[in-house]
Amino acid sequence: MENQIKRVNRTLKYSGTIVDFYSDTMEMPDGKQVEWDLIHHRKGAAAVIPVLGDGKILMVRQFRNALDRMTLEIPAGARDTTEEETIVCAARELEEETGYRSDELEYLISLKTTVAYCDEFIDVYVAKNLVHTHQHLDPDEFVELEVFELDTLCELIYDGTIQDAKTVAALMAYKNRLSQIG
Repeated sequence: MENQIKRVNRTLKYSGTIVDFYSDTMEMPDGKQVEWDLIHHRKGAAAVIPVLGDGKILMVRQFRNALDRMTLEIPAGARDTTEEETIVCAARELEEETGYRSDELEYLISLKTTVAYCDEFIDVYVAKNLVHTHQHLDPDEFVELEVFELDTLCELIYDGTIQDAKTVAALMAYKNRLSQIG
């Protein structure tokens, strides 16, 4: 079916700071044309699970405009450029948002966040051997730090408290990896 659906036109509707919004005219297998929305994320992103020495996980609580409420998430952010390696981005975001740095970042998983209408990708890393420095928040960032046991975070996923897709996928992948090693 993939070869039977084709894009016949793409029109830029809005260009933002991080994303561009397009309207795509698509031709279906029966020859009819339909309009599909596409949000193009220009840079891609990285996220990190900061694991403290006792195995607890450092989380950030921040306001998300799309939901009009505070959310509990792993630290994450967009790459500075399309050429920036995601591990460099993850290390930067870790220190910016949490005030910790780590020289031990291990790749965990790659995510496509919302495949129905957006091409954003996020590479997720696990950071261990954290060293406390200080936060370097962006001017529009206000985050609170909280520490949790992994099992508690899983309960918060199951009860609907944590709904952020990157955080859910990352924590479940991390829990799975831990169960495979020990």
